[in-house]
Amino acid sequence: MQNTPRSNRLHIAIFGKRNAGKSSLINVLTNQDIALVSDVAGTTTDPVYKAMEILPIGPVVIIDTAGLDDEGALGSLRIKKTIEVLNKTELAVIVVTADEGITTFDEEMIAKIKEKKIPMVGVVNKVDTYELDENTIKTWERKYDFPFVKVSAVNKEGINDLKEKMIEQANIEKHEKVIIGDLIEPNDFVVLVTPIDKAAPKGRMILPQQQTIRDIIDHGAVAIVTREIELKEMLKSLGKKPKLVVTDSQAFKKVNEDTPRDLTLTSFSILFARYKGELEPLVLGAKKVKNLKPGDHVLICEGCTHHRQDGDIGRDKIPRWIEKMVGGKLNFQWTSGTKYPTPEEMEKFDLIIHCGGCMLNPKEMEFRINQAVKNNMPIVNYGVLIGMVTGVLERALEPFPKVKEMFEKE
Repeated sequence: MQNTPRSNRLHIAIFGKRNAGKSSLINVLTNQDIALVSDVAGTTTDPVYKAMEILPIGPVVIIDTAGLDDEGALGSLRIKKTIEVLNKTELAVIVVTADEGITTFDEEMIAKIKEKKIPMVGVVNKVDTYELDENTIKTWERKYDFPFVKVSAVNKEGINDLKEKMIEQANIEKHEKVIIGDLIEPNDFVVLVTPIDKAAPKGRMILPQQQTIRDIIDHGAVAIVTREIELKEMLKSLGKKPKLVVTDSQAFKKVNEDTPRDLTLTSFSILFARYKGELEPLVLGAKKVKNLKPGDHVLICEGCTHHRQDGDIGRDKIPRWIEKMVGGKLNFQWTSGTKYPTPEEMEKFDLIIHCGGCMLNPKEMEFRINQAVKNNMPIVNYGVLIGMVTGVLERALEPFPKVKEMFEKE
């Protein structure tokens, strides 16, 4: 579980006032001293992310946030950062103290969490120092419509009950998704085309390729990995027809030419767009690329901060391909990591092109796409865009008939 990618971990954010015991609770939940604990209010400043294992929940990312009652100009910035955490939160834990109860700060955060439809668990901390009436807790549960658990982070009381409620509220099994498993049957052959060029990481495969292989194996099928230059001969040598050919988007054109038309073809990026839950708007965004005119403004967003080399997909290849299609120069800007435009910042762009989002959890990728859709901003990801530029997109959407039909109708 230690090797589970951050993007595949349940993101649990801890919210509450200063000195409510958030950091102490994290240390007890994880059974490690990973969060700084102090009697001084405001010890936690910017949100702190820690990939951990919480048994029996499994691999998670714990997010320790600044106090909701932080003060001053700097405190306001910290609270803003805390609220931004909601865009990637899959389970929220609200920590209040037994003696103070639910404050207006807590109520405001609860309202924000409910607005984003994030499941919640309430923690009544410090029950070792103050006895809280059970009827009060039941009243809170009826009023706010989520469970509260009494704990003492100091004495480690109620921690197992809290874990059970967290599992129940997160409904982990309901939200488990597959990358490719629903498209294949046990013993099927799946061919994965993974170009190896100077941009490929030395000695390993990129994360989407690793995760797809694992999903194929988990569903009892056989993964066959090859480069695009060996694909044609490899397909001829197979004694069994593969159920699916999946390619890196950058090799779309050659792989399309070398893959017989009776075989189903798609890409890692298209699989992951669906895995994150938002393939449809990205496919619609691809059609908007044809409406671009020389001089238009395009934002290219990447979810990670990898080292860029000559021929980088986001900095070099995609801008070149689009400008060739448009027939003139475009104004490109780039963001990476956690940076993403606000609705006001979006107004100056005509298109957003996003990476595959393999380093972002589904909640954050969903937020980014929905933010664009709500503001009438066309958005497309690398793989869908490359499929359109190379003329392979309709074929690559064949595993997803409803999306293909929508693309053809628009």
